[in-house]
Amino acid sequence: MDKLQKLINYQFKDITLLKQALTHRSVGKNNNERLEFLGDSVLGAVVSRELYRRFPEIAEGKLSRFKSYVVRGQTLSLIAADLELSNLLVLGSGELKSGGYNRKSIQADAVEAILGAIFLESDFDTVNTVILELFKEYIEAINPNDTLKDFKTQLQERLQKFGQTLPQYELIKTTGKDHNAKFTVSCLLKDQSIQVQQQAKNIKRAEQMCAEILLERLKK
Repeated sequence: MDKLQKLINYQFKDITLLKQALTHRSVGKNNNERLEFLGDSVLGAVVSRELYRRFPEIAEGKLSRFKSYVVRGQTLSLIAADLELSNLLVLGSGELKSGGYNRKSIQADAVEAILGAIFLESDFDTVNTVILELFKEYIEAINPNDTLKDFKTQLQERLQKFGQTLPQYELIKTTGKDHNAKFTVSCLLKDQSIQVQQQAKNIKRAEQMCAEILLERLKK
């Protein structure tokens, strides 16, 4: 815990809050889902404000794509790896047996939960500083001249280019209630006989995650 707090440059007043942020729902009631919900919202607000400040001439649509690029699951999982969160996650027996500590989505959720925990016991300015430092290289990597098309658009354009059937997205299941809901979406590429599933806090994000995976597979 001490190393993690040094890496994020924040010392928790209530260490149990940090432990909760690292506790997966498979453990039971006192898990990180509510903190994750809070952290997701705070992260979005901080990144949105920073992009608004950095790019005064960029229109809303492009700013939204920039934001999606910065806060996407892949970025969160990379930050989780830098923070070595896999060694600190608290998982239920089922998740432990299935190697849940290596699951990128669980690590990404824990990053958001940590941010939520920081905000809960401090204030917006404090968590703003932490977030901008953690996401610094990803924000600074943005080129305002890039289109940064989202993954669904990239996938569709690639398939259209080769005259192939467009992807078919389907909501498979919804788990949890209200702010804790998780959506599992599948995406099928009929011509290639490839299908993937991803889970996220909203359907659009799950679809984007599916499209990202499929794009990588098609490039191989």
